[in-house]
Amino acid sequence: MECQIASKKSDKQRVDEERRMRKTIEAISSHYIVCGFGRMGLALCRQLDEKGLPFVVVDRSETSMEECRRRGWLYVVGDATGAVRDAILFGLLLAALVIYVFLRDGRATLLAAVVVPSSLAATAAVIALARDSLNLMSLGGLAIAIGELVDDAVVGVENIVRRLRQNRSAPNPLPVFDVVERASVEVRSGILYATIIVVLVFVPLFALPGIEGRLFSPLGIAYIVSILASMLVSMTVTPALCYYLLPKMKRLDHGDSPLVAWLKRQDGKLLAWSFPHAKMLIAIAALAVAGAAATVPMFPRAFLPAFNEGSLVLGLVMQPGTSLAEANRVGAVAETLIRQVPEVTQVGRRTGRAELDEHAEGVHSAEIDVDLKRSERDRETIMADIRERLSSLPAQATIGQPISHRLDHLLSGVRAQIAVKIFGDDTDTLRGLAEEMRGKLAAVPGLVDLTVEKQVLIPQITVRLDHRKAAQMGLSPGEAIRVLQALTDGAHGADIVDGPRRYELVLRLPDQQRSPQDLARTLIDTPAGRIPVSSIATVEETDGPNQIGRENGRRRIIVYANTDGGDMGRVIRDIRGVIAKTPLPPGNFISLEGQFQAQEQATRLIAGLSVVSLAMMFLVLYSRYQSVVLAGIVMANIPLALIGSVVAMWIAGVNLSVASMVGFITLAGIATRNGILKISHYINLCKFEGETFSQAMIVRGSLERLTPVLMTALVAAFALTPLLLAADAPGKEILHPVAVVIFGGLVISTL
Repeated sequence: MECQIASKKSDKQRVDEERRMRKTIEAISSHYIVCGFGRMGLALCRQLDEKGLPFVVVDRSETSMEECRRRGWLYVVGDATGAVRDAILFGLLLAALVIYVFLRDGRATLLAAVVVPSSLAATAAVIALARDSLNLMSLGGLAIAIGELVDDAVVGVENIVRRLRQNRSAPNPLPVFDVVERASVEVRSGILYATIIVVLVFVPLFALPGIEGRLFSPLGIAYIVSILASMLVSMTVTPALCYYLLPKMKRLDHGDSPLVAWLKRQDGKLLAWSFPHAKMLIAIAALAVAGAAATVPMFPRAFLPAFNEGSLVLGLVMQPGTSLAEANRVGAVAETLIRQVPEVTQVGRRTGRAELDEHAEGVHSAEIDVDLKRSERDRETIMADIRERLSSLPAQATIGQPISHRLDHLLSGVRAQIAVKIFGDDTDTLRGLAEEMRGKLAAVPGLVDLTVEKQVLIPQITVRLDHRKAAQMGLSPGEAIRVLQALTDGAHGADIVDGPRRYELVLRLPDQQRSPQDLARTLIDTPAGRIPVSSIATVEETDGPNQIGRENGRRRIIVYANTDGGDMGRVIRDIRGVIAKTPLPPGNFISLEGQFQAQEQATRLIAGLSVVSLAMMFLVLYSRYQSVVLAGIVMANIPLALIGSVVAMWIAGVNLSVASMVGFITLAGIATRNGILKISHYINLCKFEGETFSQAMIVRGSLERLTPVLMTALVAAFALTPLLLAADAPGKEILHPVAVVIFGGLVISTL
C-alpha cells in the first residue's frame, strides 16, 4: 500500500487541524464515522477502546479537513447507545402506566416509580467510581432491569396500602407510623432474599472468558448494581415517603379497584378448580418441562446474535503478484458493481496494507467498506445480491460486517466465521489438501464465501551462493548474503534532515536492473577486486510460494467460509462429517475453528456454573425457610419458566446463543422472586395473623399477593417491550434474545 502524507501545510498546522477535527468528532454521538468521496482522502474513525471509551484514529492524505467539513462528507453510522437509552425511557413509562392501572392513584404510582431514577443514578455513580463508562452493554443491563427495579417498591407500597386500608376499618386503629413500619418489615425479608438470589444467578456470567465475558460482564454489573440500589431505596426512601403521602390517599376508603376485584374473583375460581386437580396439573407441568427441555438441542446455534452495523466490509483477494495498477482497476470495477445495489449509499476501498501494518497484506488484497440504507430486503439478501454481482471478477470475495469480521479474526485468526486449518510439513501437499477440502465443502448447504488462503507459486529470483568461489574471492557467506541483499532489498545509507523532517536514504538497484540477467552482471566489491555476481552465485528465475503460514510451529493453510445466516450448528456438523471422511497423509491433521468454538465452550461453562449457582440458591432458600419442601417449591418456578422461554424463542425465531443463555440466567432470578414473596406471605399469615397452614390460608395469601405478583410481572414484561419489538435495530439486536427469553418465562411462571 502506498500512502502519501506530504502536505504544503506545516506540522503545526496539521496538528491544529487534527485537534479541531477530534473536537468535532467528540461532539457527535456515534461510534463510527466515515469521510469518503470516491478518491484518496481523509478517513476518520471514532471507535471504542477496551473500556468502552472513545478514541479517534486519523488517516491523513491529500484532501484537507476543511474540505471534508465543507462538502458534508461526515456520515453518522448508527447510534446504538441512543436506541438503548430510548428503550430505557419507554420501558419506564410503560412500567409507570401498569402501576397506575392497578393502584389507581398518582401518589402510589410516584412512590413506586421513584426508585427507578434513584437506582439508575446510584448505578451511574458506582460505574463512575470504578472509572468505567456507561457503554452499550451496561445500558442494556439497565434496560433489562427496568422492570425489576420497581418490583421491591411495588411490593412494599402495595403492602403498605393494603395494611392502611385494614387499619382504617379496624375498631382500634394503630398509629400510621406503626402501620407503615410493620408493613415494610413484613415484606423486607422476602425482598432481601429475592435480591440475594438474583445476584447469585449472575455468578456464571462473570466467569465467561474471552469476547463473551468482556461483552456481557458490563451488563451483569449494571444489572446487579441497579437491583441492589433499588432494594436499598425500597427499604429506606420508599417507606419514608409512604408515611407522608399515602395516609392522605382518597382511595384508601374505596377498597380494591374494579380491575383488581375482577382479577381476584377469577383467581379465586381458578384456585378452587386447581386444588382438586392438583396431581393432573403437576403431571402436565412436568411433561411440558420435559418437552421444552427436549427441544432445546434442536435450536439453531450461534455464538452471538447477528449485529446490525448498517455497513458491510468486503475482502477482495486477487492472485498474488497482481500489480498495484491491475488491483486498483479490479477494485474500481468492484466498487461500480457494488454501487448498483439499491441499498448501497457509499463505498470506500483500501488496496493493500503497509509492511509495518499489524496485518500486512500485498496489493493483491483489498478491503471495501460499504454503507447501507434501510430497505424492505434483509441483510442476508443484500449480501447475496452483492456476491452475485462480484462473482464475475477475477478475485475471491468474502462479505461480512466490520465488528463481526474483527470478532472472527480474534477467534480464529481469519476474518470469516468458519476456518478449516490444515497442518503439515510440505507446502505443496498442504495446497493440494486445501483445494480438495474446498471442493468437498462446496457441497455443504449454507456455506458461502468459500475461499482457500492464497499460498500459491509466484515468479521469484533465486540466488544460489557458491561458498567455495566466495571464499576464493575473500568473502564469507554472511558478507556475501549481505551484499546481495543490499542490491535487491536496499541498504540504509544516510539520514536527510530537512528542518523538522527526517528521511532515510535507501540505496538499491533500480527496478529495471533487477532481472536475473542484469543482477548476474552487476559488479560488487570484494577483497579480490570488483567482480560480477555470477562469479560467486547462480541467479535464475524460479517459482516459489508467495507466503508460508505457520501456527504453533507448524506449517498450515486455511480454508475459510461464512454461513448464509442459517443454522451454524447444522453447517458445523456437516463440515465435521466431511473432515472425518477425508483421508490425510501421515503427519497432517485438520483443526476446525471459528465462532462455533466459542459458543460451545461458553455453553459448557455456563451449564457447569449454573449447577453451582442453583446449588447456592437452594442453600440460601433453605437457610431462609429451614425446609427442603419450601425451597424446592420456590425453585420449581425455574423449570416452569423454561417452558415459556422455549416457546417464545421458537415463535420469535431466536437462535440459541450466548445472549439467549444470559436471558436464561436472568430469568432464573426473576422467576424465583414471586415464589419467595408468596411463600414468605404464607409464613407471615401463620406467624402473625393466627392462620393455620390450610387450603383456605393458601387461597387468602394468594389473593392478597395477586396484585403485587401481577404488577411486578406485567411491569417487567412491558418494560421489555421496546427490546422485543426491535429485533434488528442497531444496539438492540444483542439484547433482543435476552428480552424474548425473559418475557416468555415471565408469562408462564406468573400463571
